[in-house]
Amino acid sequence: NRSTLFFGHRGFLGFRSLYLDEYRDRLFIGGKDVLYSLLLDGANTDAKEIYWPPLPGQTEECFRKGKDPGTDCANYVRVLHPYNRTHLLACGTGAFHPVCAFIYVGHRGEVGQHCGGLDSASMETGRGRCPHEPSRAFASTIIGGELFAGLTADFLGRDPGVFRSMGTRSALRTEVDQRLLNDPKFVAAHLIPDNDDRDNDKAYFFFTEKVVEAGSQEHTIVSRVGRVCVNDAGGQRVLVNKWSTFNKARLVCSVPGPGGIDTYFDELEDVFLLRTKDGKSPEIYALFSTVSHVFQGSAVCVYRMADIREVFNGPFAHQESPHHQWGAYEGRVPYPRPGVCPSKTTNQPRRQYSTTKDFPDEVLHFARAHPLMYKPVYPRHRRPLLVKTDLPHRLRQIVVDRVEAEDGQHDILFLGADAGSVLKVVVLQKTSSATTEEFILEELQVFKMPVPITQMEISVKRQTLYVGSSLGVAQVRLHRCESYGSACAECCLARDPYCAWDGTACTHYQPSGKRRHRRQGARHGNPVHQCLDQNLTVDDFESIEEKMLYGAEYNSTFLECVPRSPQASVQWFVQRPPDEQRDEVKTDERILQTEHGLLFRRLHRHDTGIYYCKTLEHGFTQTVAKTSLEVITSEQLAHTFPQEWGDEPSRLLCTEHRPAPQAPKTWFKDIMHLISSQNLWRVEEYCARLWCGSRPHRKNKLAQAKLALAGVDTGKKRRMAKPHGERNRVPRQAPAT
Repeated sequence: NRSTLFFGHRGFLGFRSLYLDEYRDRLFIGGKDVLYSLLLDGANTDAKEIYWPPLPGQTEECFRKGKDPGTDCANYVRVLHPYNRTHLLACGTGAFHPVCAFIYVGHRGEVGQHCGGLDSASMETGRGRCPHEPSRAFASTIIGGELFAGLTADFLGRDPGVFRSMGTRSALRTEVDQRLLNDPKFVAAHLIPDNDDRDNDKAYFFFTEKVVEAGSQEHTIVSRVGRVCVNDAGGQRVLVNKWSTFNKARLVCSVPGPGGIDTYFDELEDVFLLRTKDGKSPEIYALFSTVSHVFQGSAVCVYRMADIREVFNGPFAHQESPHHQWGAYEGRVPYPRPGVCPSKTTNQPRRQYSTTKDFPDEVLHFARAHPLMYKPVYPRHRRPLLVKTDLPHRLRQIVVDRVEAEDGQHDILFLGADAGSVLKVVVLQKTSSATTEEFILEELQVFKMPVPITQMEISVKRQTLYVGSSLGVAQVRLHRCESYGSACAECCLARDPYCAWDGTACTHYQPSGKRRHRRQGARHGNPVHQCLDQNLTVDDFESIEEKMLYGAEYNSTFLECVPRSPQASVQWFVQRPPDEQRDEVKTDERILQTEHGLLFRRLHRHDTGIYYCKTLEHGFTQTVAKTSLEVITSEQLAHTFPQEWGDEPSRLLCTEHRPAPQAPKTWFKDIMHLISSQNLWRVEEYCARLWCGSRPHRKNKLAQAKLALAGVDTGKKRRMAKPHGERNRVPRQAPAT
């Protein structure tokens, strides 16, 4: 098991926010009326808790205003940001009365000081800093001790804006104008410097909003990137205490189609910044979904900051009236150019523009009337990096890790879905063209319940992914190389850039490690070439451990076979003794091949045989499962249990005193009824025999009972399969141990 789960101390976490503090080696989690601080090395040990309910009377007032007391009228901690070296800024919904406070976490290395408690003296209103609602989308970031936030700031959710608060300067916000923001859904907020001059620093907001095209009454959804100058102070006479540098542009993520008709992914779901060393040019990975009724799909587009800055330095969009089409503004643009930050560039000897309050009114009027840029921002190569239209669920979250491999760098995407799972996808750059190849390495079912993944954070230092949902938070290892098998071929076929064959095992790839025996096939995954000197056997049927499986005639049974690589194709073969020939299994309505194995809906006695599960990938074939299926005929079953159930009451074979079970272990009855067993009571007696006896002798009794059922001599030598510990099924009414 590669994950550790945390569900809180109260049975229900109500997760809303996550802050990964690698400086203090802590994980801070905001939930319903509670804030937790956990050690990164042991998520469930040494967990500290701050109970933070709404103030007295606020829950009742929330209920009187028509909100749900169970889901809405609580303090959901939604904002967690590092404020300085000793404190976090935390804000909660406060039962629709947003509230903020500082949390003392201490200096690095201080023992027992993390999550020391709320600073009651610092508690103040959270309006304009935290949403009123527990689930409404918003985005925020701390820059220089000031909070920049994009959210709706009223009880009814009708006052959207970009806000700046805290710090020593006066608060700022956008005007209430649909030209600026029309029903936005904020996704992310980040500080991205333009250059070494700190006066040019800008805060970027990624969001979606509604637009109405000329001649249409219907709204459409588009994705945007907006920005403001960090040192914006508003205007002197125009735009007082309002943003004077706000601009926005459209983010395009589309698949080129025939005749110039593109398929657009317009619903922005999440944004991840892959930072560079200088911090000025991060690669922006954006996850989109469709809003089309024709098909459902998701796409990942990658944007360069150079392209975004080029659009913001380009022409402004202009519309004569709501009935006219948008066009590029061709008139004179006033100086300083709207959207430019006051800095050394604007502060000329004859024109002193050291602050936005010095900007001429002409500049501010133009900025108010022309917030939109004419050109959109296109992704790298003008096409998505990844498109998925065949998934049964919707992708919600994205984090990216750039991994150094034997054949160069590869981007690994972790995509959180709304079914409690995470897709691990590798993207490979094709050498012959600018296109890429992507494939799913694995799908991790992080939460058993199908709940949406709402936040993910990655720690490259610890090789760990932190996944949050309403149920709880999971700590997941980025890789599990040992699961790819114990052969060089299996390790190469996995094509996982995290893993490499070191000569003896599949282990985590270390760029600085020994290269003599190291093999890795991330780009091509061809074991024939990679493992020629590793004693590779291409198709050795007898090298796999044989498993024994018994099935009753006319009942159903399942032969498990899960290929280690999702890209491998699977074929089934059967050998029916005494014939040594292996024939391909023909599937039909009675025999079904699934992604997890071979399902017999109704067993026939001639299905007895040895079944081989073979995988084929990149021309390499290997046997991954060998199962000996023994069909127990109805005559054998009658001979094993000659006594009819109605003759006399059944008696268990165990005589020693056994404590009464907590629940009756009759889970198999439902299954037997579903498969229309004609021998239900005999199977129940058989199962009762297995449950009798002490625990140490359970394996022997189980084996002897199976041999008796099959009518074979217990002295006959036969290879028995070892139980698969990780996949043992637990009766639904029996407690797992």
